[in-house]
Amino acid sequence: MTQDIALGIGCDRNTPHATLAQVIDEALQRLGSDWSTVRAVASIDLKADEVAMQQLMQQRGCDIRFFSAAQLAQVPVPNPSETVRKYTGTPSVSEAAALLAAGADGQPAPMSALLIEKHKLRGPDGRNATVSVAAIG
Repeated sequence: MTQDIALGIGCDRNTPHATLAQVIDEALQRLGSDWSTVRAVASIDLKADEVAMQQLMQQRGCDIRFFSAAQLAQVPVPNPSETVRKYTGTPSVSEAAALLAAGADGQPAPMSALLIEKHKLRGPDGRNATVSVAAIG
């Protein structure tokens, strides 16, 4: 697969970098893809100070765009979660962030652009990381 993609990522507070990296690698493998096709990475602004996010940016040389809960909450997604809404103020972080990052002119990509919905991994320490992948263009 050589299509350009956007990653939307979410995680529990203090999720280790290894868990975040593993969930992304698993999603890319499912697509038969790798980091060379990733054009955008996004998450919620609550995660801007997460060590794992900072490490991901440094290791992969990518910038992560951070969206507010209000921006993310405006995006229709296939798997909204009341638990996510309770903690973040939006029913979706990874799916909505992927669609916003894959969109253009401030508009999210359509739900049909999601190639992987909410792929979740619980790390050995019990913390969760989630990634969604959307096609760009």
